Amino acid sequence: MKKVLFIDRDGTLIKEPPEDFQVDSFDKLKFMPGVFRELSKISKALDYELVMVTNQDGLGTDSFPENTFWPAHNFMLEALKGEGINFSDIYIDKTFEKDNAPTRKPRTALLTRFMEGDYDLERSFVIGDRLTDIDLAKNLNCKGILLRNELNGDVVTSESLKDALALDAQNWEHISSFLMGLNRKSIVVRKTRETDISIRLDLDGSGASKIDTGLSFFDHMLDQIAKHSGFDLEIKVNGDLEVDEHHTIEDTAIALGEAVHLALAKKVGIDRYGFSLPMDDVLAQVSLDFGGRSWIVWETEFKREKVGDMPSEMFYHFFKSFSDSAKCNLNIKCEGDNEHHKIESIFKALARAMKMAVRRDKSSLILPSTKGVL
Repeated sequence: MKKVLFIDRDGTLIKEPPEDFQVDSFDKLKFMPGVFRELSKISKALDYELVMVTNQDGLGTDSFPENTFWPAHNFMLEALKGEGINFSDIYIDKTFEKDNAPTRKPRTALLTRFMEGDYDLERSFVIGDRLTDIDLAKNLNCKGILLRNELNGDVVTSESLKDALALDAQNWEHISSFLMGLNRKSIVVRKTRETDISIRLDLDGSGASKIDTGLSFFDHMLDQIAKHSGFDLEIKVNGDLEVDEHHTIEDTAIALGEAVHLALAKKVGIDRYGFSLPMDDVLAQVSLDFGGRSWIVWETEFKREKVGDMPSEMFYHFFKSFSDSAKCNLNIKCEGDNEHHKIESIFKALARAMKMAVRRDKSSLILPSTKGVL
């Protein structure tokens, strides 16, 4: 599902003239500090659709002729476009506040397609400088970001809007840092005739986990992924264990790989590559590349039929299925004597490799590829 940033215009993208609140000439057109740099970062690094929503009181009437509005407005759009900032849609309400039109913010009549379509509004935001923008967020069932400026510095958010306010931002840098910090999450639900799986993943978590697959040793291994990667990971699986363990392990790997792939989104700024790890008698090496292509090299053997309640033949199958759906290369080598240590060290090494590979440099949001795509 698509996420959206509904962005106000005057007071948010450009400064709002205090004398008449109309940007109707080029000499009144002044951009908000940091908007080019920070909104460009957001556009390049994150997977939000950008939508402009603005009230322009009486546009098209004698008090605000359209021929004074469009030249400055179009120049603004071209300047933003030059920095890679493109709006998929622009919604302009031309009514006066006294008209109480259903199309005027904070009302939602202009935005019904987002409420009825394939959009993840719970993880979308309205960004604006007025409380009506936060009220719009509440009405859309998303969250609001209030941008402070010289005209609204003393505005106090009402108690009724407190739950809708995600951020009281001092500037655009504050907004981009906030969005960068919460973006890399995913939810995957996978249902077949054999398994029913739900996964919640946060790549920028603290290593918290809640795992229930019905297989105790598999739960223990998946806990290792969360703990040693720093990901927050919730996995709930109802599988046909009365048949055997195969479908539960395979489908969990597929769903987990998909969750990682979705959370990485555009992959801008990630380190991409990532690890070897000793565990008593064992040395496990997991080399990983989130380069967009799946491949696996598996150089280890297990002598026991099972470790815990997990069949040894499913170890390779888990990592192969994960590689396919995460669209990553995995090169796995392990040597040692203790079978429990061997597979646990491989899971831990995978976790550390992912922690290294997904690490993101927010000051250098470039794609780590000469191809220009991952």
